[in-house]
Amino acid sequence: MTGSAPASKTPPLFSGLYTDRYELSMAWVYWREGRADTPAVFDYFFRTLPFHGGYAVFAGAATLVEALEQFRFGEGEREFLRREGFDPEFVEALREFRFRGSIWMPPEGEVVFPLEPVARVEGGLLETQLIETLLLNVLNFQTLIATKAARCVEAARGRIVSEFGLRRAQGLAGRWASRAAAIGGCASTSNLDAARRYGLRSAGTMAHAFVQSHGDELAAFRAYAEVHGSNTVLLLDTYDTLRSGLPNAITVARELAARGQRLAGVRIDSGDLAYQARAVRQALDAAGFPDVKIVASNQLDEFLIRSLLEQGAPIDVFGVGTALAAGLPEAALDGVYKLAECDGRPCLKRADGLAKQTLPGRKAVSRYRDADGRFAADAIHLADEPPPDRMIHPHDPMRRLKLEGWQAEPLLRPVVENGRPVAALPDVSAAAAHARERLAALPAEHHRFENPHVYKVGISPRLAALREELMRPWLET
Repeated sequence: MTGSAPASKTPPLFSGLYTDRYELSMAWVYWREGRADTPAVFDYFFRTLPFHGGYAVFAGAATLVEALEQFRFGEGEREFLRREGFDPEFVEALREFRFRGSIWMPPEGEVVFPLEPVARVEGGLLETQLIETLLLNVLNFQTLIATKAARCVEAARGRIVSEFGLRRAQGLAGRWASRAAAIGGCASTSNLDAARRYGLRSAGTMAHAFVQSHGDELAAFRAYAEVHGSNTVLLLDTYDTLRSGLPNAITVARELAARGQRLAGVRIDSGDLAYQARAVRQALDAAGFPDVKIVASNQLDEFLIRSLLEQGAPIDVFGVGTALAAGLPEAALDGVYKLAECDGRPCLKRADGLAKQTLPGRKAVSRYRDADGRFAADAIHLADEPPPDRMIHPHDPMRRLKLEGWQAEPLLRPVVENGRPVAALPDVSAAAAHARERLAALPAEHHRFENPHVYKVGISPRLAALREELMRPWLET
């Protein structure tokens, strides 16, 4: 049951109330039992790749670290919890709450796969429990959007992809969507707030309303070009793309050229994009403007981008909005946060079948490269054992893979230790560069949009033995 309370002053975005109620309900019990500081280890992972794809691109680490710095229980938050029925002594104890644990994660932009820990969180039981919702909210969303962006960029075959999704995003999530899209490879964003916050390149053209407000399309184009000069991109489809917008754009292009400037581009936002792009390109080239770029928008995603290029559409820039900022059609990544160890005791969530069971113990992940330097497999193993020389399929103990001779590297790195960031995290541009590098090392068969090859993720023999040991009491009943 939940209580209710009157509205009050808006709390900070990442206060200690940025969580689900049940987190604090459990924390209250831990506190009452005297187990708040009991050592605990949690794993963050997901079970299914989004978009039926072959990989995911990890994003959100820097946002999570920033959020943890603000995750506090000030007087306003504590007063709210007292009104909600929480024990006043417990609420007062939250006055001093700070996350003082440690977090291991991959670098942002890393390619990651199902079942393997993508974050390992260690600390007291109460603190590691309380940050669950915050961690899931940040990492699930940004990883989903970074993955969608990487797929759109891949479909564009070297053409520019710009993120245009703020107006269709889920509220303030648009800020994180722009950040994650840049990590996934988008070259720019229409979102000025995100551009300022994260050092992104902003981009934008004009709306149909601008053209309509002038009454005359050519007058609108001239007014815009007078202000924006060589940065001018004209929207062609307010009235008629080929019979009105295009000839008026060519007129303005000639006028700009006479002033020693150049028309940067034209945008098409409706109709048959492939047909219109070819006609626009032909007309621009014939008029002596082969350098004017063609921008396409209107409900694009990776499949439509691929289709347009397969049809030979001469599009230079793809503006992707709703599908990217909202992560359509998935809309959510199924990341979960599960207890792996408590007070030194490995923990296992038992379920009907291996597919829903969790992996016990404090774990690490090693990534293996083959002789050509390509990513070949990831092995999940106990943190106190070296990278294994063989691994076992997580759900089929009869399937095994030898790893001898392959180069191993750790996937999880310390990001927060004892509540403090280990070092300044790379900015968005560095994360995007890391994503490009890592995606290039992933074999082509994992990049397919349809029926991608399943990347090999396994567990070490020691981890498999520990899981079997913990399962034995149930198997013997």
